[in-house]
Amino acid sequence: MQVDNQVSPGKVPYFCSVRYGIAVFLLLCNVIIMSQRVCLSLTMIAMVNSTEPHGLSNTSTKELQDNIKGITLTTQQVIWIKWAPPLELGRLTALSLSGLLLGPCIVLLITGFICDSLGWPMVFYIFGACGCALSVLWFILFYEDPKDHPFISNREKEYITSALTQQVSSSTLIKVPIKAMLKSTPLWVISLCNFAFFWSNTFLSIYIPIYIDYKLHVDVEENGLLSSLPHLFAWIFAVLAGYMADIFQTRNTFSLVTIRKLFTSLGLLLPSLFSLCLLYLSSSYYATIIFLILANSTGSFAMGGIIINVLDIAPRYYGFLRGITNVIGLTGGLIASTVTGIILSEDAESPWLKIFLLMIANNMISLIFYLIFAKAEVQEWAKERQNTYL
Repeated sequence: MQVDNQVSPGKVPYFCSVRYGIAVFLLLCNVIIMSQRVCLSLTMIAMVNSTEPHGLSNTSTKELQDNIKGITLTTQQVIWIKWAPPLELGRLTALSLSGLLLGPCIVLLITGFICDSLGWPMVFYIFGACGCALSVLWFILFYEDPKDHPFISNREKEYITSALTQQVSSSTLIKVPIKAMLKSTPLWVISLCNFAFFWSNTFLSIYIPIYIDYKLHVDVEENGLLSSLPHLFAWIFAVLAGYMADIFQTRNTFSLVTIRKLFTSLGLLLPSLFSLCLLYLSSSYYATIIFLILANSTGSFAMGGIIINVLDIAPRYYGFLRGITNVIGLTGGLIASTVTGIILSEDAESPWLKIFLLMIANNMISLIFYLIFAKAEVQEWAKERQNTYL
């Protein structure tokens, strides 16, 4: 993505700005999205331990939550086409998406207390009410285009629009070159890595409390506290990854494709490494917690890699392709949840070994293909003057 003619931000505000306000608002929305999803992992333990009758279908509920999440992730990323200057894309995207990581931290931290003090049904009422409140605020406060926002300063408006003049003009109604996209190797490897990333992220998000219950045999409150720690560090690493990727790009420390490969490698390789340590080196209570934190949190480095790589290779079709890659990624999450559940129910001897090794193999295969075929320049089929027909 070319940024040579981009206007310098000068004294344009960063954190006290509308674009960062939108990123923080999206962060809160993602926190609620994940809280409504991940709270199931702890409430299921409370339900099983409860003697009261209940008629919840855990499997179908998980699938519904995943589908609602395939929608929100796709929609919110299109926002940055008109709101994120190229040199701030990494940090804005990472900040907003980091809510997907902060959400599990918050919900796991407080769900155990809610279950013990108010009962597990109140968990769903509380997080559901928060979601309704944020939805109302979103309709009131969000504007699709910086030009239409009533609270944005003229300086920030000029900075965003001048930086995105080429991209915004390219987002008009155009033909989508499906055949060229299907033949694009860089797009395929991004999709493959999204599949692996969502696989590992879904597995680690949903099944951490169950693994802790299996391994450490702690009560629900302590389980929630321990389960929240990996997500807290994952949120911190996600924000840092987006910021570091932008800094490397601004200072020309590495080429853009090297930056994407570096952060994708960290996001897929480190969780695999620490998962192996969790399987074979976690002989004590503290070793288990440390490796569990590192295995879950280091995947956030992918925020500076594959998560925004689509915009590098095809800015004109970012909304469409981000939707496609998200669908592929969420498919990996659904499969991970289903396969993990099957293995846990059918294998009584070494289920976690098989589950972790399957995740590791998935990460490694995807990463190898990405390192070989990934690109970070606009592809021929995605250029402004390229005429491609179905």
